[in-house]
Amino acid sequence: MAPIRANSVLPARREAITLHTADGLALVGELALPVDRDPVGTLVCLHPLPTHGGMMDSHIFRKAGFRLPALAGLAVLRFNTRGTSSEQGTSEGSFDYADAERFDVAAALEYAEFHDLPNIWVVGWSFGTDLALMHAQDPAVAGAILLSPPLRYSRPEHLAAWAESGRPLTALVPEHDDYLQPPEARERFAVVPQAEVVAVEGAKHLWVGDAETVLDQIVARVAPDVDVPLPREWDGPMTTADTSGYADRTTAVFKELPRPE
Repeated sequence: MAPIRANSVLPARREAITLHTADGLALVGELALPVDRDPVGTLVCLHPLPTHGGMMDSHIFRKAGFRLPALAGLAVLRFNTRGTSSEQGTSEGSFDYADAERFDVAAALEYAEFHDLPNIWVVGWSFGTDLALMHAQDPAVAGAILLSPPLRYSRPEHLAAWAESGRPLTALVPEHDDYLQPPEARERFAVVPQAEVVAVEGAKHLWVGDAETVLDQIVARVAPDVDVPLPREWDGPMTTADTSGYADRTTAVFKELPRPE
C-alpha cells in the first residue's frame, strides 16, 4: 500500500475530448472513466473564475479526475470554459461574465447525455457554482454540489428555479470563505427547501489542504453506496503527475469581477 499524495494518478480510462457549443466554439476537455467497470455516477465539473486562475485543472477537479474513477467508480468530465487555458489546451472564445458560458455548460451536459453517462451531477466551484445555478437546469441533471459559492452572478430567480425543481442541492461552505460564510449561506439558500448547507470547519475558499474532505463529501452524495472517507492509500499501479506549471494559479485569490453595465 502506498499513500495517495496530491499529485498521485490512479488508473482510469482517460480521453481528451472536445465540446462543441451551440454558438460555434470548441472547448478543451477530458473524460476519465473507471478502468474495468461502468461508472455509477458522473461529475460535470465547472471551474473557478478563469480571469483569476480558474481552469479544468484547478486542484480539486484535477484530484477528482486523478482519483475518483478508481476510488469511487465515478466518471469525471472536466473542461475549460470559453477563453480558458490550462496545460490541456485553450478553449476558443472569450470570458463572458457567466452569460455566454451557458452554451459551455449545455455542451458539457449534452456530451454526457449523448455518451450515456449515468447519474449526472454538476459540481461547481466558486464562479462555477454560479454557472451551475444559472445554466444547469437540464432534465438530465440529478443534482448539484456547490463548492465555495459566492452567489455573485446568480440571482434569486435561479435559486427559485432550483427550489421548484426539487433536485438535490448541496453547498459546501468554508468557515473562512472570502465571499460567503456559513451563516449568510444558510440565510440565502433557505429559499431552496431541499438545499443542504455544509459548513466546513477551518476551510478557506480555495480548499488548500481540504481536498480529501471535499472529495469525500461529493462521493457521499453522488455515490452513496461507496464507503467514505475514501482510502488514503492505494495498492496497485499509480503514477505521479507534474503539476509544477500550476504553482502560480492554484493559490490565486478568485476575486469576482463586476459585471459591466
